[in-house]
Amino acid sequence: MLIQLQSKRVVKAQEIADRFGISLRTVYRDIKTLEEAGIPVIGEAGVGYSIMEGYRLPPVMFTQEEATALLTAEKLVEKLTDASTREVYQAAMFKIKSVLRLTERDHIENLEQHIEVIHNPYFSRHQTDTAYLQQILKAIATKAVINIDYFAEHSQEKTNRNVESVGIFFMGRYWYLIGWCCLRNDYRTFRIDHIRHLSVTAIRFDKGHPSLQSFLSKVSKEKELFTVVIRIEKSVIRYLGEQKYYNGYVSQKDLGDQVEMTFLTGSLEGFARWYLLLGEWATILLPKELPGIVEKNLLAVQKKLSGSE
Repeated sequence: MLIQLQSKRVVKAQEIADRFGISLRTVYRDIKTLEEAGIPVIGEAGVGYSIMEGYRLPPVMFTQEEATALLTAEKLVEKLTDASTREVYQAAMFKIKSVLRLTERDHIENLEQHIEVIHNPYFSRHQTDTAYLQQILKAIATKAVINIDYFAEHSQEKTNRNVESVGIFFMGRYWYLIGWCCLRNDYRTFRIDHIRHLSVTAIRFDKGHPSLQSFLSKVSKEKELFTVVIRIEKSVIRYLGEQKYYNGYVSQKDLGDQVEMTFLTGSLEGFARWYLLLGEWATILLPKELPGIVEKNLLAVQKKLSGSE
């Protein structure tokens, strides 16, 4: 509990209760015990608890499991973030390793060669060395407006925008930025690898934006999703690979020689194009309008072929 109190400026009693699975009454009792032991805990009704500035525990000793988790995170940071974030994390890891006991230090050195994050060979590699993650996070912390040159893939246009950043998130293979776009006067999502240039301006904003979590939750609820059900021959399931996840895979039911698969997709047009790869072995059960979209795409392909003869 003392470590948790030192991890943030203010910690609410409910956060402590949730972490340890205890009641608020127990939290209040344990906080009183800490105070009686001479720990300078400051409590404010309706706000939370904090430790008096300047008080710190001696260096914390990590268990082997904790050290292994840090090593695993280092491998993920190395492959899934930008050069600046990798450099900062590696510097932090050097400090962490310096306080490890010899047994834990030897443990992670032995494990280091046995953990690796590998890029999927079926997807092109995307350079993340200029992903601007650290600059964006610094702008979020200081409420600074960022200026970006952004390339929109759907329109193939490059625009310059001022953005009040809300947060960043990683999904699929890419990092995204959510922020208030001053050009569009609305919230927008930007794929960070499409930012051609970024600078942190001296402009500060005081607008109260929603949290990243609430924003993502709101967007997911408002986004129209379509339920797709197909029946596909079991012999070809193994060839679907990760593509089924990118197309909204939810679940499947074994039917002997066939498998009934359910998807949630935001684009029937996009799913129809993927279905063309499977059409020889799959049957559409839902929704009723999907076969018509597939047929329209087939006719467009046929027209192209006829025109090229």
